[in-house]
Amino acid sequence: MTTYNFDDRNIHWNRLDGIDHLLYSIFDIDEKNKIIDVLFKFSANQQIVLHRHKALNTMLVIQGEHRLYEANGEIKEIRPVGRYTVSLPSEEPHREGGGDQDAVVFFSIRGSEGVLYEILDDNLNPIGSLSMQDFISLYKAQQDSGEN
Repeated sequence: MTTYNFDDRNIHWNRLDGIDHLLYSIFDIDEKNKIIDVLFKFSANQQIVLHRHKALNTMLVIQGEHRLYEANGEIKEIRPVGRYTVSLPSEEPHREGGGDQDAVVFFSIRGSEGVLYEILDDNLNPIGSLSMQDFISLYKAQQDSGEN
């Protein structure tokens, strides 16, 4: 079987302040139906900040392995390229990252106007959040910069 590499040269990647090893590019926000379509890039062999998903997320792995880690850093799940996953809102904290190469994952975040992701410290204390309004502001800034 032929394998292909995802060519992301025409995607303008952005950074989220305070979240290392993660890039994003927002494709669309449907405010009426509360849907955010975004591409995330997780750095190879790294883990992003501990967090909880507070809204429904559907995901498709475009490149690499999407790795999920328990709060203690132990590997929880490895999602290979092509894997589609539906992740319900959960109080269970986790980290995410890439495998031996950067992982590119398409996320469709659905159904909430409020907090979508709760950011935690290593003691499971909330230290921040990302809301629908935060993503709307990020998307506007992305559009204002001329990059979509």
